[in-house]
Amino acid sequence: MTDEPYVDAIIQVAERDASIAGVLREICALDAGVRAGALELVDAHLRTQAAAADVLRCVQALREDAVARRIAERLGPPSPPAG
Repeated sequence: MTDEPYVDAIIQVAERDASIAGVLREICALDAGVRAGALELVDAHLRTQAAAADVLRCVQALREDAVARRIAERLGPPSPPAG
């Protein structure tokens, strides 16, 4: 199975919602281990909310370095903190 459909779906959502794009930039910029831990928490929360299976698969795909790298390349780096 290729992860490209997940990347395309994630990018399409991010292009429609700047807040999602911002969160994705931050997540994809994290070190792989930190990203995996953060996404474990997101996954656990989404499961308590009975999230759709495709949403859970997208969260799982974000754990993969290749997916995070492609998303980061397409969305660009996170914005520097204000202040």
